[in-house]
Amino acid sequence: VAKYSEDTLDEYGIVPWWVQTMLYRLTDAFKEKNQAKILKLSADLGHYIADAHVPLHACSNHNGQLTDQLGIHGFWESRIPELLADKKWDFFIGKAEYIPDPGDFIWKRVLESAAAADTVLKFEKELSQKFPADQEYSFEDRNGNLVRQYSSAYTIAYNEKLKGMVERRMRQAIFAVASFWYTAWVNAGQPDLTRLSNKEFSADDLKQFESLNSAWRNGSIKGREE
Repeated sequence: VAKYSEDTLDEYGIVPWWVQTMLYRLTDAFKEKNQAKILKLSADLGHYIADAHVPLHACSNHNGQLTDQLGIHGFWESRIPELLADKKWDFFIGKAEYIPDPGDFIWKRVLESAAAADTVLKFEKELSQKFPADQEYSFEDRNGNLVRQYSSAYTIAYNEKLKGMVERRMRQAIFAVASFWYTAWVNAGQPDLTRLSNKEFSADDLKQFESLNSAWRNGSIKGREE
C-alpha cells in the first residue's frame, strides 16, 4: 500500500499477497479443527490460486477490450474447458507437495500467466482473421437456454493453436491448490482430520455469506468485471 497506494491495488489486484493471507487463515482453521472454517477457507483459497493461473488475469487487456477481442477472457477460461475437459484432458497429476516458500511459488505462477497473456491475445487475433467469419460463432444449448457462443470448430482450432495451454494451466492450478491445502495442514501440525469439530456455519458466517451474496447481486464491482 505504501508503495503503490490502496486505490491502485484495488484496481489491479492483490492475489499474490492475498493467497498468502488466506493460507495463514486456513492454517489457523486446521489448528482449531473447525470444519466449517476449513471448508470455507479452502474454497476461497482455491479460487484465488486458480485465478492466478489465468493469463488474462495478469494483463491490462484482460478481456480483449483494447484490441477488439471482447469476450476472450470467457473464451479461454470457460468455453475451451467446458467443451474439452471432460472428454479430452487428463487431470491425474500425482500427489500434492509441501510448499516451503508460498510467496515465491504464487508470484512465479502469476508471472507465468503474465508472460502467456500476449500469446492468448495474438493467437486468437490470428485465428479470427483466417477462420471463416460465418463459422466463428454458433447457437448452442447452455443449461436449457439457446446462447450465442464461439463455435465448437473455432474453439478446437484455438485450443490447438495454443498447444494445450489451457489444460496445462488447469493441471498446474489443481496441483497448486492441493499443495497449498496440504501446506496449511502441515503448518498446522498435521491435525487428525477424523476428529473435526463438525460445527455448522455460525450465525456470523451465514450473515457474512448473505452480505456477500447481496453485494454480488446489487453492489458495484470493485476492480474489473472480468
